[in-house]
Amino acid sequence: MSDPVISASKFLSLVLRHQPELIGLELDAGGWADIDALIRLAHPRMALSRALIERAVAENDKRRFAISTDGLRIRARQGHSIAVDLDLPASMPPARLYHGTASRFVDAIRREGLNRGRRQYVHLSMDAQTARKVGARHGAAVVLTVRAAEMAADGHAFFLSENGVWLTAMVPSRYLDDEEV
Repeated sequence: MSDPVISASKFLSLVLRHQPELIGLELDAGGWADIDALIRLAHPRMALSRALIERAVAENDKRRFAISTDGLRIRARQGHSIAVDLDLPASMPPARLYHGTASRFVDAIRREGLNRGRRQYVHLSMDAQTARKVGARHGAAVVLTVRAAEMAADGHAFFLSENGVWLTAMVPSRYLDDEEV
């Protein structure tokens, strides 16, 4: 039997980041969904309750979700493949950021840079250890170093999500250093 918090978290990722239409859920322009509507529409696909949602938000190690200050709405902090406006101000990144990926993608990344794929942004980590964990989800992990401050100085915008993930539209290959080992 699976952990209900993990199941709820995976379901929330699906409907808040990628497919709200799967259950007929409406997100506003900022990606926010009404929690009561989410609970109602999730049934019978997923048995959600306010308490389970709050646990999934609180116990998610990556802090993927946020509940609004009034406690009525929920959204994913980043990782959307659908258009949402997270209303994040542009921020000056540190000199270096990191991107974890599977080794099988490195040659293409060296040629084409880091592209967002189906997501709105490329996700970058503050440290190589976090990036390695991300890359390991997809195979043998490789950590690429991004010269982020240089990119920003050249006009590329960076945004810092509430949970510490750095976001940018893409990373041209010229800003990538050799991977961390």
